[in-house]
Amino acid sequence: MTQTPTDTRRPTDSTTPAATATEFDRQVRSYLDAGYPALAGMSQPAFVDLVEPLRDKALRDRALRAEPTADDRIPFALVVTSRLVTADRALPTVHWKATTGWTEYTADDLAGYRPIEGVHVPDHAAYLVTDVDTGKATLDVRAKDAVPLIAAEGRTPLTVDEGVSLLALWPGILKERNAFFLPGARDGSKRVAALWVSKGHPRLGWCWEGNPHSWLGSASCGGRVA
Repeated sequence: MTQTPTDTRRPTDSTTPAATATEFDRQVRSYLDAGYPALAGMSQPAFVDLVEPLRDKALRDRALRAEPTADDRIPFALVVTSRLVTADRALPTVHWKATTGWTEYTADDLAGYRPIEGVHVPDHAAYLVTDVDTGKATLDVRAKDAVPLIAAEGRTPLTVDEGVSLLALWPGILKERNAFFLPGARDGSKRVAALWVSKGHPRLGWCWEGNPHSWLGSASCGGRVA
């Protein structure tokens, strides 16, 4: 795996196979540096072997090498699911400025979040999400109203695993872009998981589905690749 600069922490446009490979390596390195393999109870080589087939998927899929359809879109992100590392264990590995991420959710709480109808998540420990949008256009829109708007565009809302993975890959994303709901997975209540900065710390919490917030959009992606 190619070593990439450690300061490349912002979303990048992957417009060539070489750029796609470099960005894929950066994302894998971010997980390695954060200690994901140890949290998953596996070695670093085993973790790399697990996600390596997704490199070929990324290189073969022209959509992942195309320029984003808007300036605030991310071509692709490597998602590590709760089958390997649950969000409550992942958040403390997120280092942003002088703080770390946190959540009040327990592993049992998070286990209750399941993909909503119409959201088809690959049955894999890791996969790619493509053409990711943190939902700037849905700021101040209630999460329950944003979901049909996202679907009408042929897109799909992000799940908790996917949102936490974005934060792991780009720790400053909540300030560089916008905070966002993760309405693609729900626990059967009126609560919607969301990521925002609370008291200087990246936080995974929740807000009511019917409450709009000027600082919260609803994140989505164009598709999923496994």
